[in-house]
Amino acid sequence: MTNLPVLNDSELTLTKRVATLTMVRDDVRNALTGTELTEDILKVCEWVNQTPEVSVLVITGTGKAFSAGGNIKDMRDRKDIFAGDAHQIQMNYREGIQRIPLAMHSLEIPTIAAINGAAVGAGFDLSCMCDIRLAATGAKMGETFINLGIIPGDGGAWFLQRLIGYQKAAELTFSGRLIDAEEALALGIVMRVTEAEALMPAALEMAEDFAAKPPQALRYIKRLMKKAQRQTLPDFLEACALFQGICHHTDDHLEAVNAFIEKRAPEFKGR
Repeated sequence: MTNLPVLNDSELTLTKRVATLTMVRDDVRNALTGTELTEDILKVCEWVNQTPEVSVLVITGTGKAFSAGGNIKDMRDRKDIFAGDAHQIQMNYREGIQRIPLAMHSLEIPTIAAINGAAVGAGFDLSCMCDIRLAATGAKMGETFINLGIIPGDGGAWFLQRLIGYQKAAELTFSGRLIDAEEALALGIVMRVTEAEALMPAALEMAEDFAAKPPQALRYIKRLMKKAQRQTLPDFLEACALFQGICHHTDDHLEAVNAFIEKRAPEFKGR
């Protein structure tokens, strides 16, 4: 049995190669500051990359919010990450919440955000760091930093425009407006909208479908998807050739080919 990391403000489960991280600080709408949620997310990201028994990560929240992002009362009181002079706050961000986008970006497995409720500010950005987003019908989301006189300090402006293009991302970021799940679907921010009670079953069904694929190939594909965002085509094709050579020599590749020819379900071992 794989040992799960010890978390403080979240719950983590592992079933059928799918890890589910549930933020459980509904008392503060799963705020990422002033809680242990940032540290929980970082621990899970590190654990995922070191645990070959995990193929997919689902992130969701309990209560009315997926995540409210930064704690606004702490902003007012200049506490926690918001304490100190300009230089100190810069360091607080670099050593605090900015570690989340770096960790999420380095994940070697597919990630699915199941947006159960409000996802605003850094909470919205956390969902945009995932590969795929599903939302409950009542979910509200937005890049709302401008409404508080601040900027997306966790990298939201980087993620959102890569997700929906510069123009749409600019309008949402400049206006700071909230959008509902249906508009998020139309914009391409979320892939699917479900009733609240169907959200996690839909997310887990998708996750289990991904997790049923050859584990090594799945991780290589995730790495390639990220490389494609930053490499030139010649460099990218070199990485494809290297990863393909490795995959052709795995037991799972031969099992997949034989299962296809023999018209049976494959049994992958992650080797």
